[in-house]
Amino acid sequence: MTGHRNDAAGTVVLVHGLWMTPLSWEKWAQRYQEQGYRVLAPAWPGLEGEVEEIRRDPARISGLGLREVIARYEEVIRNLDEAPIIIGHSFGGAITQILLDRGLGSAGVAIDSAAVKGVLPLPYSTLKSAWPVLRSPANRNKAIALTPRQFHYAFTHTLSEEESAAAYERYHVPGSARVLFQGAFANLNPRAATKVNFRNRRRPPLLFIAGEVDHIVPPKVNKANVRLYRKSPAVTEYQEFPGRSHFIVGQDRWQEVADFALSWAAQQTRSRN
Repeated sequence: MTGHRNDAAGTVVLVHGLWMTPLSWEKWAQRYQEQGYRVLAPAWPGLEGEVEEIRRDPARISGLGLREVIARYEEVIRNLDEAPIIIGHSFGGAITQILLDRGLGSAGVAIDSAAVKGVLPLPYSTLKSAWPVLRSPANRNKAIALTPRQFHYAFTHTLSEEESAAAYERYHVPGSARVLFQGAFANLNPRAATKVNFRNRRRPPLLFIAGEVDHIVPPKVNKANVRLYRKSPAVTEYQEFPGRSHFIVGQDRWQEVADFALSWAAQQTRSRN
C-alpha cells in the first residue's frame, strides 16, 4: 500500500498489529496520501496478499516471530532516502518503540501499544483477550484466529454485533501465536525481542495514544510504558481518546486520532530539523 511522493510532506510508515494486515490502515493511508505524504504500509512476513487468501492458508505465518517482523520493517526504513514518521498499532506500537530505540524514524506514534519488556500491569481484560491463544503452550507455533465473538470482546466491543461482524469479515486474519507468547512472557526472558533501552537519549520523539475503553491494551498499560521512558530526556508524550476501543484506527471518529497522530509527529519532525 503506497502513495505518491511529496518531498515537502515526507513519508509515513504504518505498522499493523496481530490479527490484522495492512488493510487495517486503508482509511489512514488514503487520508495521509491526500495530504501529500508518501505512505508505506508493509505487511508482516507471510501476511502479504488478500485477507481471504491468508485465511485459506494460515500455515504461512505459523511460527512467525517478532524478530522477523521487526527485521522486515527495519529493512524497509533503512532503504528509504529520508527518516519517516513511524505509526504503529497494537503490536505495531511495540515494534514502533523498538525501531525508534534503534535510531530509525524522525518521530513515532504507538497506538494502543502492546507492552514491551519491563511493562508490568496485566489487566484482566488483556488476559481474557489473549487467552484463546495463551491458554495452551501447544499453540506456540500455530496460527490462531479469533472467533467473531472473541474479536468483538477484544477489538470492537463499542460496536454493535452487526458492525463488529463486518469489521471481522473485512480485516481479521489468524495471528502468529509465537508473537503473542513472546510479548506475554517478555519479562521472564533476559533477551526478549521486545527489549528497549528506556534511557536512550538519542531516541526520536515518541507519542503514546491510548483508547479509554480498550480491552486488549487498557490505558494503564500504556501509562506504565510511558513512565519507564522518564529515565530518558527524549520526548515522550501521552494522549488518551475517550470512548475508543482497540479498533481505534477504524471505529467512528478515527479521523480525529489519525490527524492528531500525524500533526504531532510532523511537528516533532520539524522541531528536530
